[in-house]
Amino acid sequence: MIERYTREEMGHIWSERNEFQQMLEVEILACEAQAQLGNIPKEAVKVIREKADFEVERIHEIEKETNHDIISFLTAVGEYVGDEAKYIHLGMTSTDVKDTAMGVMMKQACDIILRDLHTFHDVLKRRAVEFKHTPIIGRTHGIHAEPTTFGLKMLLWMAEIERDIERLEHAKKVVAVGKLSGAVGTYSVIDPAVEKYVCEKLELTPVKIATQVVQRDRHAELCTTLAIIASTLDKIALEVRHLQRTEVREAEEYFSPKQKGSSAMPHKRNPITCERICGLARVVRGNAQAALEDVALWHERDISHSSVERVILPDSTITVDYMLSLATKVIDKLLVYPDKMMQDLNLTGGLIYSQRILTALVDKGAFRDQAYRWVQRNAMARWLEGKDFNKGLKNDEDIKKYLTDEEIDACFDPHATLMHVDEIFARFGL
Repeated sequence: MIERYTREEMGHIWSERNEFQQMLEVEILACEAQAQLGNIPKEAVKVIREKADFEVERIHEIEKETNHDIISFLTAVGEYVGDEAKYIHLGMTSTDVKDTAMGVMMKQACDIILRDLHTFHDVLKRRAVEFKHTPIIGRTHGIHAEPTTFGLKMLLWMAEIERDIERLEHAKKVVAVGKLSGAVGTYSVIDPAVEKYVCEKLELTPVKIATQVVQRDRHAELCTTLAIIASTLDKIALEVRHLQRTEVREAEEYFSPKQKGSSAMPHKRNPITCERICGLARVVRGNAQAALEDVALWHERDISHSSVERVILPDSTITVDYMLSLATKVIDKLLVYPDKMMQDLNLTGGLIYSQRILTALVDKGAFRDQAYRWVQRNAMARWLEGKDFNKGLKNDEDIKKYLTDEEIDACFDPHATLMHVDEIFARFGL
């Protein structure tokens, strides 16, 4: 049974309450560091830690007058703390608090998505092993090529998820940073020790250098990584959609007994979940473009990035979290039809073994270009005239000089083309 993670969990990270809570923790930790440096009384820090709180509604009420979210936040907190509030935000600029809190939130979001990815990876691994030796026709350009196995398809997806995990681990490291270095990043009125203390407590890495903001190439790396993950899921969902087409129907999304596929046509079983995944991938990729646009800011800071991030960071992380839950459910309960896979594999009457015939001819001493033309003319007779490919090869005077009927028949064994499947799986310890 797959553990189900709710979207509300990810949504909470980007809630105003959580954002202000993370900002408050930054402020309190900064006060602790200032007290250690002797800049504020330790007794004041104790009061701040005990009393500091806020109400989101009150912050909004104050912001109607100040038109500044951080000042409104600090004012609301000050109403709880009292006189000791004068020590809060000492030497800091708004972005010190905002960007450091955002580093925590992005790290939290990455942790949830990484958990999702590992869960999906485990499902793919299980089903890859299940269908390790289940033959299916491989398609290139949408046309039958050579046999592969359905297990190899899923193993391929599993391998890509492993790379997505590596990418997101790196992106998490890049965005899990903080800065408390003042208006243009020079620590003009704040000791670098404050930044070090706060980041250590929050399990963030202090940036080596910043302007007033943490540089947005970091956020762009996270968003582009999320776009790659979304594109992986898009790729998997698109394959399932093809396999579920009426003419193919080698696999399909699970369809519950009470589910309905169409308001008009009772027979319909549509790949609606995979279509949803494909559609949402477009949103995440679009958000990545917006994140790239945020990298270039004026001089040491402007706020053109801020409004964008309020949309794309919650939307992309929540969306990818949701997409992964959908994809996990699809693959976990995917209906697979091996008999239909084998039926489709034989649909071309053996044309898919043309390379094996060609290779056998060359191994027997035929010139490759000549052998290619001999095999191709028999293949085209099958394509265009419906002639029997196997018989055509056996009756071909040029081919008969090199291959016996038994040798030709041996080339038509699908399992012979899959002799290295175990070796490929072994690369993944399976």
